[in-house]
Amino acid sequence: MIETWLKETVTSPYDLRRKIIPDGTASVTGALMELCDNARADLILTTGGTGPAPRDQTPEAMQSVLEKELPGFGELMRRVSLEQAPTAILSRQTAGVRGKSLIVNLPGRPASIELCLNAVFPAIPYCLDLIGADRIETDPAKLKAHRPRAETRISNFNTKRFQDNERSFRTRTHGDH
Repeated sequence: MIETWLKETVTSPYDLRRKIIPDGTASVTGALMELCDNARADLILTTGGTGPAPRDQTPEAMQSVLEKELPGFGELMRRVSLEQAPTAILSRQTAGVRGKSLIVNLPGRPASIELCLNAVFPAIPYCLDLIGADRIETDPAKLKAHRPRAETRISNFNTKRFQDNERSFRTRTHGDH
């Protein structure tokens, strides 16, 4: 399901790896650390293990791995999921960063996975930019990635300021001779 969604949405080349990890904090923690630290994955999408059952340990494993939690991802996923099922309030999805890897916990139900990907993925390309991961692009007909326009304006402003300073520097050095 995720593979199909990514193939239809992401236009940049990427290497997809699928792993099935047994439930449990130690196994999920080990897999996440391997993907972040050794495989240097830019984006890691996990599914399931986010409910209140004793075996659901994905958020706990993630907490031990993350350098920064991004709770807005989980908040948005729960909000859109509540439109589909009142039990979505039981879910503990979240997201966060380790190094240059973004990890997003998705729900386990296929219909909920697609719903949540459609909700949060517009922010993922920009988040990857901010953490120094490889840039990804999306098919705007399927999903438009959101990158703030202010980033472009700041970049253009700094370029113009540099050019003005360069002219000013050249003017002063030529006048000193």
